[in-house]
Amino acid sequence: MQFNKVTTTIIESLKKIAGEEFVFTDAESLHKYGHDETEDLNFPPQVVVKPRTAEEIAEILKICNKENIPLTPRGAGTGLSGGALPVYGGIVLSMERFSQILNIDERNLQATVEPGVINQVFQEAVMEKGLFYPPDPASKGSCFLGGNVAERSGGPKAVKYGVTKDYVLNLEVVLPTGEIIWTGANVLKNSTGYNLTQLLTGSEGTLGIITKIVFRLIPLPKHNLLMLAPFFSAIKAVEAVSAIFRAGITPSAMEFLERDAIDWALKYVDGISVKVKDEVQAHLIIEVDGNDREVLMKECEKIMEVLQQFECDEILFADTQEQKNALWKMRRSVAEAVKTHSVYKEEDTVVPRAELPALLAGVKEIGRKYGFQSVCYGHAGDGNLHVNIIKGNMDNEQWKNVLPQGIREIFQLCVKLGGTISGEHGIGWVQKEYMDIAFNDKSRALQKQIKLVFDPNGILNPGKIWI
Repeated sequence: MQFNKVTTTIIESLKKIAGEEFVFTDAESLHKYGHDETEDLNFPPQVVVKPRTAEEIAEILKICNKENIPLTPRGAGTGLSGGALPVYGGIVLSMERFSQILNIDERNLQATVEPGVINQVFQEAVMEKGLFYPPDPASKGSCFLGGNVAERSGGPKAVKYGVTKDYVLNLEVVLPTGEIIWTGANVLKNSTGYNLTQLLTGSEGTLGIITKIVFRLIPLPKHNLLMLAPFFSAIKAVEAVSAIFRAGITPSAMEFLERDAIDWALKYVDGISVKVKDEVQAHLIIEVDGNDREVLMKECEKIMEVLQQFECDEILFADTQEQKNALWKMRRSVAEAVKTHSVYKEEDTVVPRAELPALLAGVKEIGRKYGFQSVCYGHAGDGNLHVNIIKGNMDNEQWKNVLPQGIREIFQLCVKLGGTISGEHGIGWVQKEYMDIAFNDKSRALQKQIKLVFDPNGILNPGKIWI
């Protein structure tokens, strides 16, 4: 792709639109906004702009279209697929100032928010009113809701309650050509025209810039019980996942951690003490929730009966909120623990949950074939396995040219098992070369044509999803 550079004249125009204090060209800012949490990649933009209104964004996009300037929208920068990397330079449009919860409608169980609201801040605000917004990514303490919508983010609660897309009712969006639209209506049922709301949800900032989100909410469950189940075999642990559902239980969370993930997280996080026997190879974190504690206790008893069929050791119950928080802190810290241990790549694989044993075994076999170690963990309840590939002793030549062959085989295995190449992290910059595994030529062509309809000049988040 060929784009023009941002000139001093364009920078002056940006200052008039957003305010001089919200336009940045200093080296520190350009470096900061040139990376997210994807590996060690950095693509500095030429300028960073922090607008406050949809109208300001519309004016900026009109300039980009007229002057052929690439623009990359950015939330909190917590992405893991390079979706917010300005790979062609140009303008980074930061949504940090869109940080207001505009309305919590208790009568209709809905909320209208701006995209720069932090996930956890929103969750806590609706909880105060006895309401519940379930999607809870590992980065919920820092990630923005706009980024969650752009990536169809999930989290541990997805197994029972669904992912971000299942809560989006309507979006205000600035199109790449500068028009402002609403994609739908604030209703639970809508068969009026094409579903633009869901098309924009998960579009990774390539079709439009979200400026308002209308979410549906649900009543907050009164109780939850949490257990930690150790297994002498990682394969047996993931075999148990499907068996629990077949026994008639739907947990509110079911997380898998293999041994290295547990060990590294315990070393990384202070103040967490979990005794792990030498022979234990994996854990499942299992949560049930609801409004009747006795019913939940019976569900736990039934789950324990199932687990005993899969070489499970003594199960630990988190008796206090402090213990529950510690277990969840351990789980949410795994990615950071791996990052501090070694250079790594994280693949976001997903298959039907009953196929997890085949996926896990296949990942380990592919690792032996190509000479890499993997640390696996993830949302086992919905078949979403995060495969962290550790560079370890691989030399740079192997890492750069051989490893991609192994990753391709992992993705091919996912598709063969009925899954696909990303469950919640998106495609972005780093996974686009594998899209031919997930879609045939015609499917890819249709999706590229959709991009062209929304963004005829290709200026919005270029270089993402499609090669």
